[in-house]
Amino acid sequence: MKLHELTIQEAHQLLEKKEISSEDLTRAVLERIKAVDGKVDAFVTVAEDLAVEQAKAADRRISAGQCEPLTGIPLGIKDLICTRNLRTTCASRILENFLPPYDAAVIKKLKDAGAVIVGKLNMDEFAMGSSTENSGLKITRNPWDLNRIPGGSSGGSAAAVASDMCLGALGSDTGGSIRQPASLCGVVGMKPTYGRVSRFGLVAFASSLDQIGPLAKNVSDCAYLLNTIAGYDTADSTSVPVEVPDYTASLNNGLKGLKIGIPEEYFVPNGLDGEVALSVNNAIETIEELGAERVELSLPHTEYAVAAYYVIAPSEASSNLARYDGVKYGFRNDADTDLIGMYRKTRSSGFGPEVQRRIIIGTYCLSAGYYDAYYVKASQVRTLIMQDFKTAFESCDVILCPVAPTPAFAIGEKIDDPLMMYLSDVFTLSANLAGIPGMSIPCGFSKEGLPIGLQLMAKHFNEEMLFKIAYNFEQVTDFHTKKPKL
Repeated sequence: MKLHELTIQEAHQLLEKKEISSEDLTRAVLERIKAVDGKVDAFVTVAEDLAVEQAKAADRRISAGQCEPLTGIPLGIKDLICTRNLRTTCASRILENFLPPYDAAVIKKLKDAGAVIVGKLNMDEFAMGSSTENSGLKITRNPWDLNRIPGGSSGGSAAAVASDMCLGALGSDTGGSIRQPASLCGVVGMKPTYGRVSRFGLVAFASSLDQIGPLAKNVSDCAYLLNTIAGYDTADSTSVPVEVPDYTASLNNGLKGLKIGIPEEYFVPNGLDGEVALSVNNAIETIEELGAERVELSLPHTEYAVAAYYVIAPSEASSNLARYDGVKYGFRNDADTDLIGMYRKTRSSGFGPEVQRRIIIGTYCLSAGYYDAYYVKASQVRTLIMQDFKTAFESCDVILCPVAPTPAFAIGEKIDDPLMMYLSDVFTLSANLAGIPGMSIPCGFSKEGLPIGLQLMAKHFNEEMLFKIAYNFEQVTDFHTKKPKL
């Protein structure tokens, strides 16, 4: 096996035995990036010199007998997570040359563990999108079919992992932005419980929804990544002081006695692709054969999730993105001598059309006379959705459903129809609104050879349940071992 094709677990074992060096592994990954990223366009910035330097430092740690699971492992980072003195663009012209003066909390944890950062990954601008076509810098392509989208907004992260350009990656998930691209690219992706992973140093889109999480080649690697980045952080007021278990301890066989909830609202024939429905239903049957018991249930307010999300998220975005005004940092268009004119021109030319659309929607929803009608009403619907999940988990341990309504669609197919694009996240938004953990694992392929994902959702802070079920499913299937031919 080529070094860049290794999983984190395999690479860790070889590094620990000193059968390979981190420098050799990192150089192999950098060569892979040079060979295939011209086709995929997953990276915004490749940090070659920094990566080699970090790999050499990791080798010294390993020689001294310090080899943690991520020591010497080359990883990619979604380009809205701050990396000190390494360009962080949010895939936007307004931050095209921004060099953060500090590391995000998760980056500090990765560095403390001895991980190697090979570069920053493309995304929808400010994480607003479901296809990575809204990037202000480039369009990332799905490694399984270069004419199709990789999903979004963490499209670069999913595409890089799927095409072996890093051994794992970090993304962020506001309405499905880790799980949906993981599904469309055939990798494992997890959105942890809101508050489980520090958001300090994550460039905010919607502060009550955003959560950083891992993307990996398999479930075990995902557990290693979450073990490293999870935990309470006093620098993040939304971080929750809950003890972090060892997620790898959940990777054991046996599902006997566990109850899997199947929500009727997620399996309506209208809007769900037939091949997706078939793969997901087959996966559910496999999990039943492993000993789990099926429970039919209802999440009655699901139909309002998209509407509630597209009021709450743009409202918070409108507030968060007000800081990009051409004065403090980032891009500035000073063709106008008038201050208001400078603001207007900076924001009009610095933000792409989707970001502008959401800022306008959000500003409208928060404006005098409309706040109660829109934002307050959406927040009330959110409470009802949270209650739906609370009630559902009284009768089951985990909820299983599709991740995305269709396999990856063609580049350009939905870009001119924002409503159709928003519906790409119809199955993932609710987990963000409720703050619960969700995971996507590969569960099949369409007739055209495109990956399909199964979504798992559990109670707050019960990521172990997701790992347990996903691991057992992975042990009896081979979907996660398939690779795109680039």
